[in-house]
Parts: sequence; structure tokens; C-alpha cells
Amino acid sequence: MAVPSRRGILGLGLMAAAVTSCGARHPEPAPAPHPSADPTAGPGPGDTDPGAGDAGRHAGPTNDLKHEQALPGTPGWEITDPGPDAAIAGFADRVSVLPGESFGLHVSTPASAFTVSAYRMGWYDGARARLVWRREHVPGDQQPTPHVDPATRTVLTGWQRTLAVDTTGWPEGAYLLRLDTEDGSGHRYVPLTVRSAVTAGKTVIMSAPATWQAYNEWGGYSLYNGPTGGLATRSLKVVFDRPYDYDHGAGLFLVYEAPLVALAERLGLPLAYTTGIDVAREPGLLTGATTVVSLGHDEYWSPEQRARVVAARDAGTNLAILGANCCFRRVRFEPTDLGPERTVVCYKGAWAQDPGYQAGAPATTDFRADPGADPESSMLGVIYDGYPVDAPYVVTSPGHWAFEGTGVAAGASFPHLVGVEYDRVDTAFPTPRPIEVIAHSPVVCEGRHSHSDTAYYTVPGGAGVFASGTMRWVETLDAHSPGGGKADHGIDAQAGDLVRRTTENVLRTFAAGPAGRTHPAQDNLGAVYGTA
Repeated sequence: MAVPSRRGILGLGLMAAAVTSCGARHPEPAPAPHPSADPTAGPGPGDTDPGAGDAGRHAGPTNDLKHEQALPGTPGWEITDPGPDAAIAGFADRVSVLPGESFGLHVSTPASAFTVSAYRMGWYDGARARLVWRREHVPGDQQPTPHVDPATRTVLTGWQRTLAVDTTGWPEGAYLLRLDTEDGSGHRYVPLTVRSAVTAGKTVIMSAPATWQAYNEWGGYSLYNGPTGGLATRSLKVVFDRPYDYDHGAGLFLVYEAPLVALAERLGLPLAYTTGIDVAREPGLLTGATTVVSLGHDEYWSPEQRARVVAARDAGTNLAILGANCCFRRVRFEPTDLGPERTVVCYKGAWAQDPGYQAGAPATTDFRADPGADPESSMLGVIYDGYPVDAPYVVTSPGHWAFEGTGVAAGASFPHLVGVEYDRVDTAFPTPRPIEVIAHSPVVCEGRHSHSDTAYYTVPGGAGVFASGTMRWVETLDAHSPGGGKADHGIDAQAGDLVRRTTENVLRTFAAGPAGRTHPAQDNLGAVYGTA
């Protein structure tokens, strides 16, 4: 398949979803005035209380997420009109921080000053975000034009740090920092994870910034495209030292992650937040976690991340794979001048040219491909089968515990829920057993007939693994009306109801402990695929 067409299809879907979720376009209001301290320092007096009432105050102890989840949210966090591309843009010099750690913001704007507002994303009685911190009157500066490394076609900004931010008092969670020029000309997001140091007894929401960066075309290059729109001029390495182009700087977070964050917080589950990069770096991070959640588009993994997740599964941690095309590309992380693990390396078909591979590192190509083939199905149960598709989701095991309370019958069909990429069970690749296929949806992919499968398997250590089999699972959590509501692709409220209830069932069951002990998989591949 041609990468440019795949990239274009994903881009169209993302942009459509982004526009729908942001509502009508209108001039963006400036945030309300608030006292500010020295913009080159950490937070000063007043910076930790960005508004009157509980909505603007810190939540107390950073590990008290039940208290945090009960607080009222802050309306008006969404960007509806970002302004021109050059109006303002920025990035954080850390993908994640522990509560109380500092990070740097690197911002470029021709405006004389701007405001930074830190919103913690969640449910908040439907508001979906809460203002935790704000800094006003930060002096603006037009940073240098980015340049491209000719060897790897990597976009490098070289931007200086604009502002140091101290996260003391910030609760763990997924954040969007909002940049607003004071003249109203531009508005952008910068994503950040305030990660959990301990995950024992918790459902771990594992964000996928490596995948966001792989698709990021800011500066004209991604791991898919360059100026010619294809592989010949694409980047071989991409860095976090640049803004994101999607969703006004939010990357892929708002489409593929935020709906699940909102649902999990609404359920009041014990949660922990991290990223795939943190999991790769910290061998014991997942010790004792009840569940690890992989979100809607989680394609790019390092071997270290995969090894940590598999080890957690084998020790009894459940896995919820709420997307498709998960763990498809093998990557390596390298430093930049701003810190470690700031570069995502993936040479793909050109792996033999990679100096890291030549020095003995694993090939940065597809996990299932040689050299060192290790198909992702051994962890997921399912395996990526193709794109593009747009097909109904068909329930085949309505009595399965994951569908409890949905009221579905055998053969129930939900239009457009399968797409744009999909997974299936395929025993030509390593497949854990016992495994159940609970939804078996016919698809036609570029003339080839196949199926998308939602599957559940269990392992001897007690863990259960649920895989949705469709990339649209997480965004469908926001489908509340005919034709989609906040979700896109024509997905309707009936599909939204099914996915919300099924996801709740999976998360609640998994949060109770190793699901294989209470809900062992009943292998049905013989009936579904005629496979022994």
C-alpha cells in the first residue's frame, strides 16, 4: 500500500474530527486578567490560583485523584479559531514530568506578549478540563526559522526556552497548555503528561506521543512525508523539539486519547498516567498495575516498551488495546540538545542504512518484518490487517461479559465503527490461546475481503487482554447524536452507546484484578475461523 494515500486518509479523518469537536469558528477571547510574576521563573504568588472558586484552585495532594475528579471544570478551554500558523506556536522540552518537576516552554510568536494556561483534561461533569495554572504577560519573541538536517531530513528548531514552569501542586494527569497571544491573533496547544511515579493497584493510561510525533508534519516533514509527499523525502528521525501541527498543536491527543481519559475519570477508577516513553525507560513502572490501556492510535513502540508491557501482562496486569495498528513500528529513542529520548528513530524500509542498526541496535522497521521479526500479535492477540476501510461493526457473541448491559443481539450492526485501519485474529502469526472473537466484522480492503475482530484472551498468570480491532473505538466514545456528535465518519449515538458501555465493562472488570481468573477466555476460533 502507498504510504502517501494512507497518510492522506488519516489526515482527512483527523482534521474532520478536530473541526467537529471544536464547534463553530469564531474570534477567540483572551483569558481573563490575572496577576503575573517574572516570566522566566517558576510560578510566583498568584500563579497557582488562576481563577475564583474551586474551578481555579489546586486540587490539594497530587495523588488524590478522587478529589480532583469531583471538582468543577473550566469552560472555554477549547480552541475554535487558532489564527494564522505563524501567530504563535510552542513545545515543551519534556514529554512528561512528575508532579513538582519543572519543564521549559519554547514559544515563537511575533506578538508582544502571550498567556499560558494549563488545563488538566478529564471529565469534570462534562466540561472535560480544569484550569490548574496560568501565567500572563509572558514576553513574546519571534524564534529562528527551523532548518532541516540533510542526513536524516529532521526538522530542527533551535528555539530558546521562553518560560520555565514549575508543576508543584499539579495533579497527575493529561494536560493541554494553551498559548494565547494577548492581541488575540493566535491560539495553540502544547500537550504534557504529569505522570504517576507509582502505578500499583491502578488503571494506567499510557499516552502515545511517539505516534503523535511520527505523524507530525510541522516544518514540512514527518516519518511519512516530505516536500514531495512521499517516502523519498520523509524524515528518518523526528524530534519532540518542535510544535505539533494537528488539532492546533494538540497532536493526536484530542481525537484518539481525550475521550478515553474523560470516560475513565467519570468512572472514578484509581488511575495512573504515563507515556510509552516512560514505560520504556523505567523497568519497574508497571509493577502491580491492574491494567495498562493503549489508546486509539498507538503505532510506534520501542522494544523496551513492548518488553515492559508483556512482562506486566505475564505478572497479571490486564491489557486494554482500544485501537488498531498498535505496536506496529519498532523505534529507537535518542537524545537532542534538550534532553534524552527527544528523538524518534524509524528508518522503516531503509533500516539497513540506520547507523544505530549498523552499530548493533534492533532494526527500526515493522515488528513483524525481518531482521528480528517479532509479530505484535503475540502481545495483542490480533494483528494489523490493512487500510483503508469503512465498515459496520458486527457483534457475534452478545452474551460475552464485555457486552453486558448493551442489549445487543447476535448480528447487531453499527455503521462506520470499523475504520480506517483494523486488526483481526490471524493464526498465521503467533496467537495466544485461548482467545475469543466477540465481534467479527466483514470488511473489504482495496478489493480484498477480510474481517475486523474484537478479541479477548487470557494468560496463565491471570491477565486478560481485550483488543477492539478498530482505530475508531476511542473517538466513538464521543458519538452522542445522529451522524456522530463529537465523533466523525457518520458514527451515530447507537454505536457510541455500545462502545461506552463495553469500554466501561472492560475497565471496571480489569480494575478489579487479573480478569482471567474471574472471566477466563473461551476459545472460539474453531467456530469463527475453522481454526483448531
